[in-house]
Amino acid sequence: MGHINLRIKIMPSGVSTNLKKIEENARKTIEEHGGKGCIFIQEPIAFGLKAVIVTFIYPEEKEIDPLEAHLAKIKDVNSVQIIDMRRAL
Repeated sequence: MGHINLRIKIMPSGVSTNLKKIEENARKTIEEHGGKGCIFIQEPIAFGLKAVIVTFIYPEEKEIDPLEAHLAKIKDVNSVQIIDMRRAL
C-alpha cells in the first residue's frame, strides 16, 4: 500500500480566530486518522484573514472524506478544502 501527499486549506470563521488552536486540533485529528508529518503555513487571504494550509502524508487505502468531515467540525473552522493530492513515491 502506498501513501499520498495531501494539502488542505482550512478557513477560519473570522479574523480574530486563534489559528494556532486550529493547527493543534487539526494535527490531532489528522494523526488520529492515520496522517503523518503535518506541516502548517498561514496564507493571507484578504483584510487580515488568513487560511491554514496543512501538508501531510496519508495512507492511500484510507478514505479522505471522513477526515475532511472531522476537520470541518473543529471549533472556529468555516470550511475545509483539498487543494492538492499527489501520490507519494
